[in-house]
Amino acid sequence: MADQKSSATKSDIFSKAFNFTKADEVKEMGLYPYFKPLEATDGTIVEIEGKKVIMAGSNNYLGLTNDQRTIKAAQDALKKYGTGCTGSRYLNGTLDSHLELEDKLAKFMGKEGCVLFSTGYQTNEGAIQTIADRNDIIFSDKDNHACIVVGTLVSNAKTMRYKHNDMDQLRKLLERADPDAGKIIVTDGVFSMSGTLAKVPELVKLAKEFNARLYLDDAHAVGVVGDGGRGSASVFGLTDEVDLISGTFSKSFASLGGFLVGDRPVIEYIRHKSPAHIFSASMPPANVATVLKVLEILQEETWRLDRLEEIANYMRKELRGLGFNVWSSQSPIIPVVIGEMMDCFKFWKDLFEEGVYTNAVVPPAVPQGQSLLRTSYMASHTDEHLDQILEAFRKVGLKHGVIDRNGHSATE
Repeated sequence: MADQKSSATKSDIFSKAFNFTKADEVKEMGLYPYFKPLEATDGTIVEIEGKKVIMAGSNNYLGLTNDQRTIKAAQDALKKYGTGCTGSRYLNGTLDSHLELEDKLAKFMGKEGCVLFSTGYQTNEGAIQTIADRNDIIFSDKDNHACIVVGTLVSNAKTMRYKHNDMDQLRKLLERADPDAGKIIVTDGVFSMSGTLAKVPELVKLAKEFNARLYLDDAHAVGVVGDGGRGSASVFGLTDEVDLISGTFSKSFASLGGFLVGDRPVIEYIRHKSPAHIFSASMPPANVATVLKVLEILQEETWRLDRLEEIANYMRKELRGLGFNVWSSQSPIIPVVIGEMMDCFKFWKDLFEEGVYTNAVVPPAVPQGQSLLRTSYMASHTDEHLDQILEAFRKVGLKHGVIDRNGHSATE
């Protein structure tokens, strides 16, 4: 293998892989923050490399991944159905519980129909490429998740990207577009890095004015924000005005998979035409049972959403008060801007040593010079957890000069 590497040329398709050394370089410096295996977890406290740390980087927003009720629901499903479906929904992989979940999610979200996908990523990729083709135009926010970007590419539709949440530029693009072309605006409902909400009221108005459809990816919104956790559109009372809403089960719903809700004819078209749905094995029984149980708990224990909002407001206020730049977060996702990539890795490492786990996010996921630590919070975090996180940020922030003792930021 060493000889193959040394003899690789630009014409070798593997040359890009052989020349990728950045990860190894960061590992050698002891600063590599990715692919850290969790050896144990109760949700808020995890064990990594034999060290117990507070998890401040999970999407387990409702704190239900280790809830005994969701665990029992999964165990019961395993006993009843086995470990997997061994086929696609289209053929032999549909269980009665799949249909039950689709029905309950459609009713919960206030839509006519729902279709499940095996992952959240597949949901957006598979739905977008199915409803838009080379004769259509997609208008996509530049900060949209990668699965949306891939969906637009695979669709072969003309894609026009507008600056993040820039409604003026979106209007100009819509004005420039062929009025006879099919049009759809696609955006995250809550953006996964900044924690900001999409400007749903403005999007609804523009969609109506220019005869476009509106698609919200609410992966970080359903079970997090809005009326009873119904997502970003419900924050503004506009669920009925949004054509399609997608979500994932790997965050608030403590499982894996995804869903799309909308008008029944559109959902049935996607169900029968989407390659990502037709040619993928269906969600395993335990996953479905977990989501059903979480949906039940979400509607019964509304205090979880209240607690999550309380925590998010507290952490934004306190981090800003310490002098950190947290952008304009409006959700339990709170970015802490550090600056250059290596500085971010060093900050991450020192936070870990102080007993706090966060997510280091560097270019191209964020602009150059704006590497950040993405923090996210759970309804199950205690006040003690929160204050320990804040103290760790204060201590490390002062050490690295990201903040000063007067509560000023060096990154704004």
